[in-house]
Amino acid sequence: MAKFELKLPKMGESVAEATITNWLKNVGDKIDADEAVLEIATDKVDSEVPSEVEGVLAEILFNVDDVVQVGQTIAIIETSNGVETTSPAQTETKVESPAPEVVAAVEETVVAAKEAVQPVQSSSDRFYSPLVKNIAKQENISQTELDSITGTGKDGRVTKNDMLAYLENRGKQTAPAPATVQQPVVVAQPAQKATPVSVNGGDEIIEMTRMGKIIAHHMVESVQTSAHVQSFIEVDVTNIWNWRNKVKNDFAKREGENLTFTPIFMEAVAKAIKDYPMINISVDGDKIIKRKNINLGMAAALADGNLIVPVIKNADQLNLLGMAKAVNDLAERARTGKLKPDDTQGGTYTVTNVGTFGSIMGTPIINQPQVGILALGAIRKVPAVIETPQGDFIGIRHKMFLSHSYDHRVVNGALGGQFVKRVAEYLEGFDMNRTI
Repeated sequence: MAKFELKLPKMGESVAEATITNWLKNVGDKIDADEAVLEIATDKVDSEVPSEVEGVLAEILFNVDDVVQVGQTIAIIETSNGVETTSPAQTETKVESPAPEVVAAVEETVVAAKEAVQPVQSSSDRFYSPLVKNIAKQENISQTELDSITGTGKDGRVTKNDMLAYLENRGKQTAPAPATVQQPVVVAQPAQKATPVSVNGGDEIIEMTRMGKIIAHHMVESVQTSAHVQSFIEVDVTNIWNWRNKVKNDFAKREGENLTFTPIFMEAVAKAIKDYPMINISVDGDKIIKRKNINLGMAAALADGNLIVPVIKNADQLNLLGMAKAVNDLAERARTGKLKPDDTQGGTYTVTNVGTFGSIMGTPIINQPQVGILALGAIRKVPAVIETPQGDFIGIRHKMFLSHSYDHRVVNGALGGQFVKRVAEYLEGFDMNRTI
């Protein structure tokens, strides 16, 4: 029987590794083509890895909780159809013996390569990927120095970008004095520990989920990175409320799904970003990256209380029907755990609906590396002053608050306020006669 190497597939931009969370098949089990073999987890989302071929699971190369790099072989499947992807090195070929000087040169290269990728022995339980270890080896970074680098990856893991940022700052530091002068030893200060929490006899201790830990780390990192400022504005959405009530039943019959307010709000945000493109940026050190595409993140609550942010790619290119389809699809797959890693990648601005839980406004934390996030408050019927040519009078209107959190390092109050005001203008100017 032929052997097929099941590899960890590419899972979207910037996803380089995943953690194995569960093997769905055991050695000896029969596997159909496209059948899920194992479950994995990335920093963003959980997913399944299907088999590309039909066969029998012959060997499992990694255990649960192991971290695997994209492209690594994770299992061997025996097939009966002749499909084989085992290493070409296993195929015997007759070759001529190379010259002795060639052999010597190759041996020297092998020795140098082994030295270059020699693992850095960590004095702690902290995990370092082979790429990070290799960079540390090449740049003569000691283990103590490596342990002091702040990681921005999963569970505080040091990433390639962390290493490059550290080396850039390291290179700008003042050159050390000659070796004949004794230098003071600088010891990295340990991170400040949280205040101990007392536990009483009747208290219940609940272990945080893996996703909960990731979210907690991401939120603290965002607050420490960005200078958060908020702007609030109240919006009259009576026209939108009445229009949706008028068309939602026909839409449900025709499309087989519900028409919510979310795609209408997303459309207005995408239009406002086109008017104010400096909201659609990221910060990289002292540089500003102006994003070409408008990819809107849509915060979605999960059944376990956690939050995930699937992304509507190129949202400005969708009409209202396309936006409604995209919103419903991502929301449904988020609730059922069917999101793919790429569905949560590449967001440039995020919208979160705090009104779903009855909140009239909120102060959301920016989803790094973005510089802004908009919170949609609950829609309420309130008494309001209505201006007419015949004079002012009091009427019942449907209103809501928009809360815009933005990074004050690069977005000043004028831009932050003008942007959320433009979103409000698009909503209040909604055409009651439009079709979908």
